[in-house]
Amino acid sequence: MENQIYERLRQKLDQYGVGFPNAESGIEMQILKKFFKPEEAELFLFLDLKPETAESIAKCGNKKSGAVEEILDQMFEKGLVFRRRKKGVAKFGALPFAPGIFEQQSETMDETQASLFEGYYKEVFHKNFTETEPVLIHRPIPVNREIDVSYPMAVYDHSREIVRNQDLIAVTKCICRVQKGVLDKSCDKPVETCLMFGSQARYYMDRGTGRQISTDEALEILDLCEDAGLVTMPFNTQAPANICNCCSDCCVVLGTLKKHPRPAEVLKPSFQAFVNRDLCEACETCLEHCPMDAIHVERDDAAEIDQDRCIGCSLCVNVCPPQAIQLKQKPENERVTPPETGMHMFMEIAKRRGVVPMAISKQ
Repeated sequence: MENQIYERLRQKLDQYGVGFPNAESGIEMQILKKFFKPEEAELFLFLDLKPETAESIAKCGNKKSGAVEEILDQMFEKGLVFRRRKKGVAKFGALPFAPGIFEQQSETMDETQASLFEGYYKEVFHKNFTETEPVLIHRPIPVNREIDVSYPMAVYDHSREIVRNQDLIAVTKCICRVQKGVLDKSCDKPVETCLMFGSQARYYMDRGTGRQISTDEALEILDLCEDAGLVTMPFNTQAPANICNCCSDCCVVLGTLKKHPRPAEVLKPSFQAFVNRDLCEACETCLEHCPMDAIHVERDDAAEIDQDRCIGCSLCVNVCPPQAIQLKQKPENERVTPPETGMHMFMEIAKRRGVVPMAISKQ
């Protein structure tokens, strides 16, 4: 009976975010049992992405609302559910495994969790990050402040404009570098680099996994990340709920894309980098900064960029000493507009994965 509950929980999580697929080894069940107590797993089955009161959730499960709210509060403290309070009333919603539950372990990640996720990612989970092209949970945008464009730049392609449009901002640790760090596999990049906005920022602040910062502090973090060679990766919507700053060494999204033979085909980036051969000095500075290994230099010849691998992050533009590399915006008919909201994005991802994002049980 207990195993059946965890399998139903797995099926429900597989509907959300990038999913939660079966692994031949059964490691996904070890992860669920590490995070969820049996009563928590059972209660999660009665949650939807849209937050509801404990009373409403209790009715679905034929349980007492007081006991249900106590369990839900415990699950909130563990980062297993979303909770928001308005006028003294708490509402609770389901969280995807990723992005969601996994990211909420930044302050409690231990070696067991880190090892389980590493094994799960390598065995099967990595496939879920490229099967939904071009609708991924995050997408790279240019990091540099000055871009040669032929059209007005959309706000969702401009990290600093995204930040300036926010009323509430929190910063939290990059869960990917935290997880790799627990296993002594992390790079030397900054860790407190993920920016959360609005209700997401409030959620992180309420849990103590993020701290509120000002707009100026957020812009300084973007500068820090740019100098560190991190790729700016907002949530893939027209009004992003967050901005991650990622490296291909640790990040599950960038790391998976780097292994793909044609990352640009997966992402459909709005920008791509080009080399002015007359200015290029073949110094190879750009090579070590490209997260997709898209640049190569033959002997003393000019650098060449493989457009099948270029994701338009502009890190190479920033470090080129003779300023021989330019980032150019693609023609409008070749650019992909992100989904309008997070719900639209998750629905589209679910559709492409062939699953229906609905509650498994509301009995």
